[in-house]
Amino acid sequence: MGDNANNEAKIGNISIADGVVASIAGIAAIEVDGVSKLTGNISKELVSKLGKKNLANGVKVDIVDGVVNADISVEIKYGTAIKKVSEEIQVKVKQAIENMTGLTVGVVNVVVSGIKLDNN
Repeated sequence: MGDNANNEAKIGNISIADGVVASIAGIAAIEVDGVSKLTGNISKELVSKLGKKNLANGVKVDIVDGVVNADISVEIKYGTAIKKVSEEIQVKVKQAIENMTGLTVGVVNVVVSGIKLDNN
């Protein structure tokens, strides 16, 4: 008799869609204090207008051989330390992807594409 770990590995393959990984990254990034919102590119905005709900707006991921490379575009709240917030995004996104998917994160690139002024 073999152990359960070996038997479970032979049941089948598990694959995680790029969009799922991008959604995980986007949610992790938006939860960082100082982030106003994710900012997307035109193609992602067009997809969302066509009726496909997109939780990964502003996030692009490439997964090659189990290694994730992520690009995240964000708007930062005015008055926050951009470098500190960006580094926290990198850490949170890496942790979230690795913990939830078991994939390895190679890089998390953060692009600050705007500043949000507080209207209060």
